[in-house]
Amino acid sequence: MSACILTSRPHPLHVMWKTVSEDCNLACDYCYYSTAGGHPHQPVRVMEPALLDRFISQYMKRSSGQAVFSWQGGEPLLAGLPYFEHVVSLQAKYAPPHTMISNALQTNGTLINESWARFFKRYHFLIGISLDGPEPIHDTHRITGSGKGSFDLVMRGLHHLEQAGVEYNILTVIHEDNVKKPDELMAFYHEQNFAFIQFIPCMDFVSQQSGMSGRFRITPEEYGEFLCRTFDLWYNDGLPEVSIRMFENMLLALLHRPAELCVHNLCCPKMMVLETNGDAYPCDFFIDEEHKLGNVGQDDLDVLLAKQVYHDFLQMKPNVNEACRKCEYLQFCHGGCPRNRNWLDVNDRTEVDYFCRGYKMFYAHAYDRMETLANRIKAEQMQEYRKSGNPLPGRNDPCLCGSGKKFKNCCQSRIRV
Repeated sequence: MSACILTSRPHPLHVMWKTVSEDCNLACDYCYYSTAGGHPHQPVRVMEPALLDRFISQYMKRSSGQAVFSWQGGEPLLAGLPYFEHVVSLQAKYAPPHTMISNALQTNGTLINESWARFFKRYHFLIGISLDGPEPIHDTHRITGSGKGSFDLVMRGLHHLEQAGVEYNILTVIHEDNVKKPDELMAFYHEQNFAFIQFIPCMDFVSQQSGMSGRFRITPEEYGEFLCRTFDLWYNDGLPEVSIRMFENMLLALLHRPAELCVHNLCCPKMMVLETNGDAYPCDFFIDEEHKLGNVGQDDLDVLLAKQVYHDFLQMKPNVNEACRKCEYLQFCHGGCPRNRNWLDVNDRTEVDYFCRGYKMFYAHAYDRMETLANRIKAEQMQEYRKSGNPLPGRNDPCLCGSGKKFKNCCQSRIRV
């Protein structure tokens, strides 16, 4: 049994809802899921109330103190505010005492108004906004069904979030029109006071056809050069002013903690993707018959999670290429995403990640400065631990930082006398 199967047990099941299936009011030309072309189905498709009630009830029974919901699409806000008001009422109805409920919603931002913003604030939703940069860059690919740019609508939605005090982050797809413009992107983020940024390299594929290889719209070298230059702008003499998720995931590895990004974690997360009709899948990059777990309207949740197809899916991530096992940077990417490993052979998930060369460029470029930053954070944490009056480990005991080294060979030297 793999480490991924073993280590996935204590973590809560993460549920990703394809809230309105493929319906979306934008026609982004690189979308890997929606085929609506900016013209959503009428009426917009949502999960039937009885099915929604059945699943949330089952999920909450096995939540073990933490329930994690992610709302995606298409464009999830097309479901309407009453739908989400019903969702949070069901979450409250079925949550065992002292359950921590988290809701994250990824949106194109164009439909956010004052009412949505108040709702997000009241129920502590974390909002992800898809924004590819300044207006000329963003509007190149993220257009409405009529072909108009969506930048102004997105910025209006962001204004409503800021006015209501809603927490949000920015998701930027890196494609052929911004991969060579890291300075422009970073200047835009600073100008807009965006504090939390995430990058996704652009690729053309359809998640409903995971057995087909994808076409990548930027080269690994272009992505590597982008990350290196962005890192230089971000580092700020060891005092970064914004959070860039990929950079902080590398830092987490140097602090002996698991990455947040599934792409660069040791294991794929224990997740269930739900379509509006109740069909369940292990990942939103693998929404096809080959990876279908079943239907939550017909099978109990525990039955779906015990399916062999789920077990087989969780084995893909740790089954890395031999070149990856020998790589000095394996601790940072863990072989990348299985979806990106079939660019040579659609039947083989053990190829190296398409972006491998770009990752290596970045890790080599950033390593020394990241290690310096990690060591400074370790020293600060050790000082705080000591000030709290907690007893320090013995010289030959495992270090508190999680490195696996003896205390005398690790953080003992970071304590100021």
